Amino acid sequence: MGNLKFDPEICTGCETTDCLTRCRYLGYDGETARRERAKLNRGEDSPVLRDCVTCYACEEYCPRGNHPFYQLVDLQEQKGIHPVPVPFYEKMVRVFAPKGDFTPATITNTAVNLCLFPDLKPHLKGILFEDSTVLMSKDLFCNLIYLHFGVSSLINERVPGVLEKLAGCGIEELVCFHDECYALYASWAPAYGYDVPFRPVHLFRYLLDRLAENAPRIRKLGLQAAYQRPCSSRLTPEKEPLLDQLFDVVGVTRVLREYDRENALCCGAVFKMQGRKELAEDVNKRNLDDMVRAGAEVCIFNCPFCYMTMKDMISGRGLKPLLISDLCRMALGEEL
Repeated sequence: MGNLKFDPEICTGCETTDCLTRCRYLGYDGETARRERAKLNRGEDSPVLRDCVTCYACEEYCPRGNHPFYQLVDLQEQKGIHPVPVPFYEKMVRVFAPKGDFTPATITNTAVNLCLFPDLKPHLKGILFEDSTVLMSKDLFCNLIYLHFGVSSLINERVPGVLEKLAGCGIEELVCFHDECYALYASWAPAYGYDVPFRPVHLFRYLLDRLAENAPRIRKLGLQAAYQRPCSSRLTPEKEPLLDQLFDVVGVTRVLREYDRENALCCGAVFKMQGRKELAEDVNKRNLDDMVRAGAEVCIFNCPFCYMTMKDMISGRGLKPLLISDLCRMALGEEL
């Protein structure tokens, strides 16, 4: 089992309290944040462990890269604190359990990991994906969803099997269609001391490269777009400029709004799992009002869960919900 690379001395010597004061859900002032962070650094109980909505944001806000969110999840599990009801967690563990039906085979072209989202396979077609092999199985599930459940041990238990199966395919690079899969390989696994036997490639990088190869086909879309930034992006925020490049290439303007980039709000799916229905409704309303107020015509998604959670709400407010891959296909003149 991997062990988290967390150093409490780094937190103790940190001059800021951004990890807690910048949280959009806790509302802590500096003094409260310093007191509660000190408790967490000592491995003690704290209201943070119960009030945390598991939005991942403190992982991005930490200026030292010391993995405060991963440490928080470890403490939640150690102290038996369950952000999501135990019966629901146990159901998810059964539903998403590996089935042993993925047999590694040598792959010589581009490998695209679709994780366990068969409903999204129709989105992987056309010029962008014509010479790729799609990998999809519960055996390849990234399992990071269990961070929302306050559980690290199950991820530790299952990740070695995922890495072993992918290594058996002989791939040097793996394109991650699911943002959270990329976060597993680029953030969580290194934080827990796992060696990833291939280079994870984020979907943004892959799409940029493929669009460059097909530049003469691109027709600027001229759309005003809001972006629903997924919680997993908090784990790998360094890729954010790639999205701005993508929008520029396809002729899309990322509208200026309050709840974007580091100030992004969650899609609300986890809050519903946690039984926080009023919070989910409030966050969704503020988020959608913000998109409409900013003049967005479309809402772009990079997370299947966000897309499935919000697409009907988005359509109901007069915006078109689109996965980022479909936006790029539109720019190439392909029918969705």
